Amino acid sequence: MKRFFRTGIPYIWLTAGMLTISLLMIGGLIVLIMLKGLGEFWPHKTVKFTLQNGTVALGEIAKKESVPHKKGSYRTKLKIGNRDIYGMDFKWIDNADIVSEEYPTNVLTFERREWGNMYGSLEGLKQDDRITSVDLEKVPSLLEESQTSFAKIQYLEKKEIGNINYRMEKNRLELKRLSRLQPSGEVQKKIATIKANMDFLEQSYKEKENILTELYNKAKAKEVVVLLADGREKIMPLFQIIRIYAPNKMGVFARIGFYISKIWEFVSGNPREANTEGGIFPAIFGTVMMVMIMSIAVVPLGVLTAVYLREYARDSIIARLVRISVSNLAGVPSIVFGVFGLGFFIYFIGGNIDRLFFSEALPTPTFGTGGILWASLTLALLTVPVVVVATEEGLSSVPISIREGSYALGATKLETLWKVVLPQATPGILTGTILAMARAAGEVAPLMITGVVKLAPSLPLDGHFPYIHLERKFMHLGFHIYDVGFQSPNVEAAIPMVYTTTLVLLFTVLILNLTAIVMRNKLKRKYSTASL
Repeated sequence: MKRFFRTGIPYIWLTAGMLTISLLMIGGLIVLIMLKGLGEFWPHKTVKFTLQNGTVALGEIAKKESVPHKKGSYRTKLKIGNRDIYGMDFKWIDNADIVSEEYPTNVLTFERREWGNMYGSLEGLKQDDRITSVDLEKVPSLLEESQTSFAKIQYLEKKEIGNINYRMEKNRLELKRLSRLQPSGEVQKKIATIKANMDFLEQSYKEKENILTELYNKAKAKEVVVLLADGREKIMPLFQIIRIYAPNKMGVFARIGFYISKIWEFVSGNPREANTEGGIFPAIFGTVMMVMIMSIAVVPLGVLTAVYLREYARDSIIARLVRISVSNLAGVPSIVFGVFGLGFFIYFIGGNIDRLFFSEALPTPTFGTGGILWASLTLALLTVPVVVVATEEGLSSVPISIREGSYALGATKLETLWKVVLPQATPGILTGTILAMARAAGEVAPLMITGVVKLAPSLPLDGHFPYIHLERKFMHLGFHIYDVGFQSPNVEAAIPMVYTTTLVLLFTVLILNLTAIVMRNKLKRKYSTASL
């Protein structure tokens, strides 16, 4: 037995077994997230329960389980929707109380912009206080018309009226700045020009507001009448409905098409209903943009630090202390970096920037408040140790013979470092960048106090100069998961959103890392010492 252990075979099997267990755990976690998250987009059948007390329950079966402390008893969790009427999305039903279970084909699911889904049958279309019956086949054309009206309203609110508000605010700040200057003919002329421009913008705003009111009145003119399971009628504007479908009549191909459209809406749409429904595109955009800004900031800082420590600094006590400090920084809790970012970046640097360049906007801060720039720089400091250590390893892996060959050809130390050593160490630098990106993409604690918000009214990138607005707050996938899972007013309905957002975060990190890995491998092959 001792001879067998000395061969090392048991240790090989032990390490292989640990690797297998790790892979199974990671794979099982990903499969669980996919099943819990992606299954929400599939159109589930609508069931109609008739209970012993004569009441009727209508909705989607969300879960079936045994009743705690009651052997042999089971209950069903039914998603009944109609939150504006019943005050809840889900209802537990004891299976013993169910008299009949039906799947009627005339029952429709109404996906709304507010208050979640509604389940019932379409009674008719209400317009000008008259209710007329409507064929289900004509519903798509009616919805397309209402979607067009809603798109016009959104464009008018966000683009045209938004642009007017942006220009009015710029004029107001410029007028405030000019009013602080010494009065002169030129200053008075500029003030008069700005006031005339503001009057023109105010008139344009009123015109757009009147058009918006007309669009709203026109959109609200058409309403649908829905018959609920308990016999009540619900009347709601047609433009508040996103889609109407009959899940019990859908075939396989119709379900697949519906599934794909829902996934695309989730990835490319904006959130609604306190982030529990709709899409997560602003959070995806904010996460990717923050990681990119963080990478641009952390790579030069970490590489220059590692180059100095490895190539120029002597083996002194100070150099050793710096290395120890850098290593210890990797163990500092992330919330500490967040507090530092709040005090140094936001209050000190941002506050001074406001006083120097944006004094006319005070006391409303411009850079003296949380934003994507300060959040990115905070995470850059958080991930500096990773880049420093990886870069030092990359520099140490460059053979001394290559350096000596460069010196022998007459190159200086700077030329050797810039043209020989750094290209050879690039794979190690990119390895540190990959690790930094992976850690930064999942951090939440420091972001909560340096710029991330529950819902950002506008993206940090738009058509207004300077086009990239680093002072704006942003949304983040990690914070979105926390907010939906723990801060949502409707936690039960938000559970699928937690899983789907987690899956998107994993894929986002995977794509970012794969991109960096491909670049690293190409550079590694290009500067491989074997080819020299």
